[in-house]
Amino acid sequence: MPMPAYPESAAEARDGKEKLRLWLRLLDCTHEIERILRGRFREDFGITLPRFDVLAALDRFPEGLTMGQLSRHLRVSQGNVTGIVERLAGEGEVRRWNPPGDRRTFYIALTEQGQANFDRMAAAHQAWIDDLLAGLEPEEITQLQALLTRARISAEAEEKSHGHA
Repeated sequence: MPMPAYPESAAEARDGKEKLRLWLRLLDCTHEIERILRGRFREDFGITLPRFDVLAALDRFPEGLTMGQLSRHLRVSQGNVTGIVERLAGEGEVRRWNPPGDRRTFYIALTEQGQANFDRMAAAHQAWIDDLLAGLEPEEITQLQALLTRARISAEAEEKSHGHA
């Protein structure tokens, strides 16, 4: 495993501290928006943000997903989504079925009721995000998206270079 790189100069040290401050600012912004969204989902719809995330993932795949595909798409463990899916199925929001000849695997998809409820929540979610980011100009949003994409690509490249792909 390669040794961590330590700054060789005061300028590199300052640059490193600025990158750390940037990362902390990103976390702070993300956590604040997430806190607000969690509260609004709870107050307006009586659901959690993870439940909305599961519904949103299933909305993007109307043909359904396996539990493994769903957990990979959400970047969480299968155990994290199992309970949510079971509750959503019990409430009639999603349906589960086994493919022919495979009793161990099952697919999950939105029901008509689940799709209708998700559509209402998604519209509210879009409006909330529009309001929360109303202080940014369209050009700033485009610039920020491009910069964050570059930051993600940089992080992925660094991870791959350390053999953690």
